[in-house]
Amino acid sequence: MDSTDGTTGTTGTDETLVTILDDGREVTVAARTDRAGRILLTPEAAEQALGWVRKPHGWCRDERCVPASAAARAEHEGLLDPVAFAGLLDRPVATDTAVIALGVCAEERASALAGTTAPDFTLADVDGVPHSLGDLRGRKVALVFWGSWCGCRYDLPEWERRHTALAGHGFSVLSVAVDRRPADAAPWIAEAAVTHPALIDTEGAVADLYDVLNVPTVVWIDEEGRIARPNDTQFATDLFRDLSGLDSGAALAALDRWVRTDDSGLTPEDVTRHTRRATATRQSARTEAALALWLHRQGRTADAEAHFARAEELAPEDLTIWRGTMPLRGLDPMGEEYFAKRTALTEAGIPIYRPLGDWQPA
Repeated sequence: MDSTDGTTGTTGTDETLVTILDDGREVTVAARTDRAGRILLTPEAAEQALGWVRKPHGWCRDERCVPASAAARAEHEGLLDPVAFAGLLDRPVATDTAVIALGVCAEERASALAGTTAPDFTLADVDGVPHSLGDLRGRKVALVFWGSWCGCRYDLPEWERRHTALAGHGFSVLSVAVDRRPADAAPWIAEAAVTHPALIDTEGAVADLYDVLNVPTVVWIDEEGRIARPNDTQFATDLFRDLSGLDSGAALAALDRWVRTDDSGLTPEDVTRHTRRATATRQSARTEAALALWLHRQGRTADAEAHFARAEELAPEDLTIWRGTMPLRGLDPMGEEYFAKRTALTEAGIPIYRPLGDWQPA
């Protein structure tokens, strides 16, 4: 259809291609842009990119539907505005030229940790072999988040020793490196000679799923897959005790007690009280970071830096975003820039580490 100004479409639209990043999915589809710069999708393109189908009564995906009356706010002459549609779903959005990143809404993310079962996930190890948390059902698990960009990388051999020493008691370590490149984590995994599943969260998806803000963060999960101790700052050695102020011996003794006697030191009510809830601002920051990561991998480093900066501005407390991406961006995660930001956070009252408290039994 032709408009009076010679462009395509009655509202003055031009054809283009757009890439949609939707919680781990990447799809490029034909789209149109209008005079206001909005990206618009045909129903066919929207179904391909978003998984939502236009029906007479509204837009539907699986069992969920957005009524036509509500969806009308995101429609323009039969075309769907994916950014406006995401707003109807309370999903965070980050955009750049010809790319739209859609994140997970805070309510959905918070509900994943609010239930009785730790959310399952699948990640690959350094050899590309996938492993799932669910594979360890029937064993107690210490889910250990670490990074090559953190001093806690030196703790990995001790976590492996704990894994071996307590294996006969039905215990396993499952470590997750919050690194954007497998090559950054691989040497530390090799040096520790791990036999436990040592996985790499290159997209930051599992860190997002568990609302991890810094490493080391450890989650205890019981044989039934229930969280026995939520996100807790736990070191396995005292190499950085002067910086953290945390006693690794007390933490490891408590872990041993839990594995051997089922005493986690927390009641179910304590677990609920200590479980952090995702916020809309942090989910927006993670969406900006996901877009930045994609842009960086496409060679659009200047564009990526703008979104990395936006992510840090939104959630300065999330070190897995700004410090965790420093190696990727050619910055030293152990250098002056890190310590300057660390000092600024401390002065602003934003904690670097978030231990749950003492280790006395409940």
